[in-house]
Amino acid sequence: MARCEQGYLCEVCGEEVEDIADSDLYLRYVIGEVDAGALLSAPERHIRCNPVQAQFIVDERFAPVAVEGPFAKANLDAQDVRRREDLITRGWQRLQELKAAAIPVSEYPLNRGHGSGTRDQGPGAGSQGSGIRG
Repeated sequence: MARCEQGYLCEVCGEEVEDIADSDLYLRYVIGEVDAGALLSAPERHIRCNPVQAQFIVDERFAPVAVEGPFAKANLDAQDVRRREDLITRGWQRLQELKAAAIPVSEYPLNRGHGSGTRDQGPGAGSQGSGIRG
């Protein structure tokens, strides 16, 4: 495959991030950590290539990621761990939904209100495209 036909390459392992469901950048966008403009310029990586973030995904479809050291869940405040698990798990689940969704990028982010099932429509939610297949 010619380089121009590739999507974004993972800054950690160097492999192509082929699918939005594996994208750490899009996970961070969906949960509100980066704005839409960053989708075109921020470095990309696989979700599992960011283990500190991936350890907070708690879903039977996602094999758990163990982290050692000061950033391991076991060494963090229990209330913060629960909050991060909820947010990042919902973000990962949203990415799984987006694989088959035909919606604008501006509708990808979660609504920060827990459990409502609606999406944010606020500032920074642009509709730029990307090289990652949804």
